[in-house]
Amino acid sequence: MAEAADFQGTSASPARRWLRRTAALLAGAPLLAGLVQLPAAGTAHAEEAAAARADTGAGPVAVAVDSLTPSAPTDGDTVTVSGTVTNNGRQAVTDAHVGLRVGPQLDTRSSVDAIAKDSDDLQGSVSPEIDDKYTEKFSKLTPGVAEHFNISVPVDDLHLGDDGVYEFAVSLSGETSAQPWERMLGIQRTFLPWQPDEAGTSTRTTALWPLVSTTHMAAETGPNEEQTPVFLNDDLAKEISPGGRLNQMVTLGKDLDVTWVVDPDLLASVDAMTGSYRVRDGDRTTAGTHQAIAKQWLADLQDAVADKEVVALPFADPDVASLAHNGTDVAGSLSQLKEATDVVDNTVETILHVKPNTDFAWPVEGAVDRSIVKVATSAGADKVIARSDSLQETNGLPYTPSAARPIGGGTTAVVADDRLSTAFEGDLATASASTLAVQRFLAQSLGLGLQTDKQRSVVIAPQRMPSGSQARAMAEALRALQGGTWSESQKLTQASAAKPDPDAATAVPGTSSYPSALRRKELPRSAFVESARTQDALDSFKVVLSDPSRVVTPFGRALNREMSVSWRGRAAEAQSFRDGVKKYLDGLSGRVRLIDKSETKLSGRSATIPVTVQNNLVQDVGPLVLRLSSTNPTRLEIDGADYEEQPISVSGGHSQSVKFTTSAKANGRATVIAQLYTKDGRPYGQPVTFDVKVTEITATVMLVIGGGVLLLVLAGFRMYTQRKRAAARAAEQAEAGEESGSGESEASENSEGDPENPEAPGGRLTQESGAQARTGDPEQPSDPTPDTAAESADPSGTGERVDR
Repeated sequence: MAEAADFQGTSASPARRWLRRTAALLAGAPLLAGLVQLPAAGTAHAEEAAAARADTGAGPVAVAVDSLTPSAPTDGDTVTVSGTVTNNGRQAVTDAHVGLRVGPQLDTRSSVDAIAKDSDDLQGSVSPEIDDKYTEKFSKLTPGVAEHFNISVPVDDLHLGDDGVYEFAVSLSGETSAQPWERMLGIQRTFLPWQPDEAGTSTRTTALWPLVSTTHMAAETGPNEEQTPVFLNDDLAKEISPGGRLNQMVTLGKDLDVTWVVDPDLLASVDAMTGSYRVRDGDRTTAGTHQAIAKQWLADLQDAVADKEVVALPFADPDVASLAHNGTDVAGSLSQLKEATDVVDNTVETILHVKPNTDFAWPVEGAVDRSIVKVATSAGADKVIARSDSLQETNGLPYTPSAARPIGGGTTAVVADDRLSTAFEGDLATASASTLAVQRFLAQSLGLGLQTDKQRSVVIAPQRMPSGSQARAMAEALRALQGGTWSESQKLTQASAAKPDPDAATAVPGTSSYPSALRRKELPRSAFVESARTQDALDSFKVVLSDPSRVVTPFGRALNREMSVSWRGRAAEAQSFRDGVKKYLDGLSGRVRLIDKSETKLSGRSATIPVTVQNNLVQDVGPLVLRLSSTNPTRLEIDGADYEEQPISVSGGHSQSVKFTTSAKANGRATVIAQLYTKDGRPYGQPVTFDVKVTEITATVMLVIGGGVLLLVLAGFRMYTQRKRAAARAAEQAEAGEESGSGESEASENSEGDPENPEAPGGRLTQESGAQARTGDPEQPSDPTPDTAAESADPSGTGERVDR
């Protein structure tokens, strides 16, 4: 029952509980003993862990290999290694020495990557030092102090074996007061490519040498005949000056067997600097002063590219990936890419005096998908420079295939090797970083060449805008490669035309495979929408100009620049540039405008209304169409209809008025709208709206005028009847005079004495005397006068009264 109770969880007897506790105590005695000893054991373990951590990672002493010459030695050479060792620990290092170590041959390109990744790790495998006589000793390394070393060793004493890539390490060994025994305290691994004899099958290598910069020119130009260009800043002058990035690119590339890849915008910008130009300085511009530097740089470049292959990108290096992902549904965006391609021939050949190749498109970092390829080839290119980390191998090839790949539709993908192309990215400002990059590049190149005995073509497509230090490292590596034994130079056109490997991958990935890090830096759809609106405004503006090229050329190139790859990662600067282009275009087009009018008064049934167009441009505009519309034609008509249109052209710097005939139907206000239109019927500029106050003649006034006319008629009729009666009386008196002569004498006497009697012979009005009297009569107050003033031919001013 006790066992049953234990299994059922009931209380056990006191004796059983005592036995259990005793057994537990005896069993836990060793554990208690261990717990008592835990502090001492834990302390010892912590010290061991700290010591182990001191031996891992980079170690307390940093070893920098600043120079390794020759980079690819051959038989009979002496290898010289120089650099510095710096004690980064807290304790001085004594009895130290720098030694050289040669590791085993590296069989794969991946093993080169692995060693480069952990080049200063003390925990990696380490080969023994070569002969002790090839060391440099230091009695003491003070913390924080760098010491220089320089060691030379005949290549024969390195005991290199077969052709291949060897790990080559420089290490620092010594001791500290805490650990007074010799041990390795720092190491730097690099590579030594070894192929003393010419390769049986050399690798044909194409190296691209990019001349690309950011956007430097504004859309703004001067109003003079030469259209003085305006630069956003003076940064381009710094780049092409001695020591500048682009100056170094030309100087270094001159002696290299490379394919030059140029942006026509860069050439056009420097060419613009050779003449008069201005530079923005806040809200004003100042005269540029670097004409001599620009001329010298172009002269050096012309000399450098003579007899070399030159590949021209579309103008301003448009971002085809951004366009493919965000701009294809925006009207006109693809047309911008076509225009950027078409302008190349007139730029590059004119400036460099060489015929460029325009068959290549180069997406950012060689990242491609199907949409990018489609857009890149839409402007005429039939070759796309991709990269092997984008168009990856899927057939498990044990070697790197040739660059050329047919990807369908008559398009060839030229796949650059990603390891060689990215070898010079990152900060290479220090001599050590640059040396390691060069040796790694050469190791990858030789490793690629030793993969197979097949003849292959390899392309190197570095970053678009290498810094000065990156360019120097690239040039050093290419000089060593081109002077080596396993590679021969080849043009890009030859690489793209080489026979493709039938087992190489040719399937272009889908859009979803595009790297998210690159997608985040793309131009947004809104950028293409804004550019399209600016293009529409430019199209409306250019048709009214007598010399459209003065506007189309600078603004067309500015729109190309809005799509540039150089805006990636610079969203605020890109937005500012687009806003500046649109603002300047609006300002220019706004210089051709209608002059505002205030309320106009119209008296009478009809009158003319003048509308004035002002042209503040330096060139003539027209023909434009000026339309004047009445919003209330039942009250006011324009030329007998709702509106009237008249053509107009205005000379530069002048104004021109156009008169419109109007007719009033009723009193009151009528709103009138004046609007300019282009020849194709598109509205141009802002309309001008003003009111016309109609003051039509009233019925009372008409009655007064009619009454006056009636009085004049009646007065004339009365005069006519009086003269007729006077003539009749005169005839009667003449007849009576013939009958009695005495009567005539008597009548004569009476007439002299009664002049007021019109019927008397002496007071009658003969026809001749009446005519003379009318001729000399003064003007009477009742004579009619014009109801309005004479029409004026001058244009009406603002708020003036417009009469008939």
